[in-house]
Amino acid sequence: MGHEFEVTDRLEIDATPEQVWDAIATGPGITSWFMGRNEVDGGVGGTVKTAFGGYEPTSAITAWDPLERLVYGTEPGPDGRFVAYEFLIEGRAGASTVLRTVTSGFLPGDDWEDEFEAMTAGGELFFRTLVEYLTTFPGRRAEPLTVFGPMSEDWDRAWLTLGRELGLAGRPETGDRVRLSTGSVSTVEGEVYLANEQTVGIRTPDALLRFVRGFQGPMVAMHHLFGDVDPEKQEKIWADWLARVFR
Repeated sequence: MGHEFEVTDRLEIDATPEQVWDAIATGPGITSWFMGRNEVDGGVGGTVKTAFGGYEPTSAITAWDPLERLVYGTEPGPDGRFVAYEFLIEGRAGASTVLRTVTSGFLPGDDWEDEFEAMTAGGELFFRTLVEYLTTFPGRRAEPLTVFGPMSEDWDRAWLTLGRELGLAGRPETGDRVRLSTGSVSTVEGEVYLANEQTVGIRTPDALLRFVRGFQGPMVAMHHLFGDVDPEKQEKIWADWLARVFR
């Protein structure tokens, strides 16, 4: 048993094709909106490497047409598992761009539905983060932060808890204005740019903060921090915050 899938998105972005290509086809660009740290060896036959949470998948580049098309994907594993990404860029008048994305692959096993649900929710967050990055922080480089919190067995409660920490009466919704204190020297204010069943993304003046339901149960902070950032200090701040809020 297993499931072959293909998910297509169309993103309208207030950015030039050059800015979009930089974001999807360079290591620092991908690192500023996707997940983990990324390295790109460009050109057909090159690779895209992602280091995240102890995993380091490598994808082979099969199409490389600068400012127009990029395709890369992992090699099928022994069980047939693979994932591939295709990006199609179309420049428009007024320095805007239409970006079409196709995510395809195969998920093995009888429990593929849960994994596909998580992948779909996560994919929506990643590509919406790409839009936020290109429209709010174009050309800037982010310090990625990934911190795993406690395991949760009651996700309705977990999202309500997050909402309360953000100054809301219920779980976060797209468009909510929020205010959050991490216990550090300042309070963070921002707007929820995406909320779905398994993720919440928040845009602030100097960060893209993301909270994700981990596939195995933990609340995961997957943030992109802009400006002069001390990674070790920020990791400790957010680890302590997650442990306190979701204990």
